[in-house]
Amino acid sequence: MHKEHDPEKIKTILKQYPGITRKAPIQDVFEQLLLDATGIQLPNFGDDSAVIPFSDGFLLLAADGMMATLLENEPYAAAKASIMVCANDIYSMGGRPMAMVNVLACRDEAMRREMIRGLKNGCEKLRVPMVGGHLHPDSPTPALSVATLGFAKKVMRSHTAKAGQQIIAAIDLDGRAGCKSVMSWDANSGKRPDQIQKRMAVLPEIAEQGLAETCKDISNGGLIGTMAIMMENSGTGAEIDLQKIPVPDGIDFEKWIVCFQSYGFVLSADEKAAPALIDTFMRVNVDARVIGRVTDTNQVVLTNGLKKALLFDFSQEKITGISVKGMQKKSQV
Repeated sequence: MHKEHDPEKIKTILKQYPGITRKAPIQDVFEQLLLDATGIQLPNFGDDSAVIPFSDGFLLLAADGMMATLLENEPYAAAKASIMVCANDIYSMGGRPMAMVNVLACRDEAMRREMIRGLKNGCEKLRVPMVGGHLHPDSPTPALSVATLGFAKKVMRSHTAKAGQQIIAAIDLDGRAGCKSVMSWDANSGKRPDQIQKRMAVLPEIAEQGLAETCKDISNGGLIGTMAIMMENSGTGAEIDLQKIPVPDGIDFEKWIVCFQSYGFVLSADEKAAPALIDTFMRVNVDARVIGRVTDTNQVVLTNGLKKALLFDFSQEKITGISVKGMQKKSQV
């Protein structure tokens, strides 16, 4: 018998969670740098990677920087994670990572060595080569950023969820608690590179088969936070059944929903396509299931089947402030 999750309690946790609240400044950066950007790239309304038409598909370009507290406390784990998060940004959009570069700043030689070891291990695990970068060997403050280039034949976006579609969570539950400095779930460390590669490869397969058009990887906003951002980007709402969210044995649900996932994705799909999409993940031992539905409101609602709680009302508040509908209105003014 599953424990009944209280929607109001989960709402309180998520409203205060830094992984969600720290995203508020994104809108200002977006509107100044990206909203009127010129070039051949597709418009970006919250995508995990830039999308650039190229040849018979699309180049994908992603970048991530490591949180200072994680890097200072766990330099090896942070550097290893930097490879994973950037690769996930490419895979979440239906692409395959091709190569990476980094910018590394650290004057402490021992710490720098740990960071390099983490980068090397991450590249070997994900089978993505590190092909260049830049080093600041005299920086008193450690910092690390990684950028990734990928290619997709067909892309999944962040802003294309449609009312009536089902919301699917796909998570590798075969893992363990990750970094100590952030709430995370590590489903990569115990697996061989070929096992990881096989799991990751289903994302471009799903895109190419047209099983889903909308996907995001579960990042530091956690499962529900990431899903909510996808709805915000799409100008839609959602109703999420907390009782249907997959959870590993022995993990507290209240911690699980804010976990950064090494292998975790949220997708929206038409009801007819959902069974084949779920089967694709299950085939590689990734737990995938319908956890809710996309609605034609601007509200994200949590339910346990009996009680409900309004988590976000995007007509009144924001997470990132980026919405395809909102930005289209601005461009018409």
